[in-house]
Amino acid sequence: MSVWRYASRCLSILMLSASAVCAFAQAPSAEYTPEVGQSGKDVVWVPSPQELVDKMLDMAKVTPKDYVIDLGSGDGRTVITAAKRGARALGIEFNPDMVALSRRNAAKAGLSDKATFVEADIFRSDLSPATVITLFLLTDLNLKLRPTILALKPGTRIVSNTFRMGDWEPDETAELGCDTYCTAYLWIVPARVEGRWKIAQGELVLKQAFQKVSGTLNSRNVAAPISRGNLSGDQIRFVAAGAEYRGRVNGNMIAGTVKSAGKSADWKATR
Repeated sequence: MSVWRYASRCLSILMLSASAVCAFAQAPSAEYTPEVGQSGKDVVWVPSPQELVDKMLDMAKVTPKDYVIDLGSGDGRTVITAAKRGARALGIEFNPDMVALSRRNAAKAGLSDKATFVEADIFRSDLSPATVITLFLLTDLNLKLRPTILALKPGTRIVSNTFRMGDWEPDETAELGCDTYCTAYLWIVPARVEGRWKIAQGELVLKQAFQKVSGTLNSRNVAAPISRGNLSGDQIRFVAAGAEYRGRVNGNMIAGTVKSAGKSADWKATR
């Protein structure tokens, strides 16, 4: 064999070997598939039934104007479902494989522009941009998050699959009637109103337990107890001295209307 033919044969073998190596390197790896019950940072992974996801977003009244944040977003189904409704949605997930899977699922649905995912710790993440927060965590984790949630903008809607917020009673509950993980709870972050407020007639003293309000209306040396006091986001309502008060809380001011004996008038309180 001539030197030239020998060199050509060697070169051919090297090129075939390189092609094989490249083909092997470019071969698609097996796509990650999560298993129900697999361990996570804080909880095991169990997917929310799609029917319950739909119900949770219905309860939160999600629209294209909303920004939804899903805490522990798993395979991304809640975020993607919110995006299908036109909302911008973010999933926060600690497992990088789950994040990658969620991004693939969003891309397959053509929703990568609205459904985004980050690998992060939910307890170290900024939740303040959210108008809706969804979660499927254990009660003790909900309680750990509760101070952060209560500090969010009044009116932010919180929806949980199955697990509650301790003694913070939900504003709405929905049961789907199936066997497990079939209950949705809705909370609306209330404004903070506890304290003393000045009003034209005297003083309004409010006590607050989440969305429940009590206290007294002090006017002309008469203290009238407050009944049926309630907050829905920044909207407050209560009854005192036979009059029904409604108003909107805006920081250190409340403004609204009061109805008594069939007549309506404006009222205001400041602190």
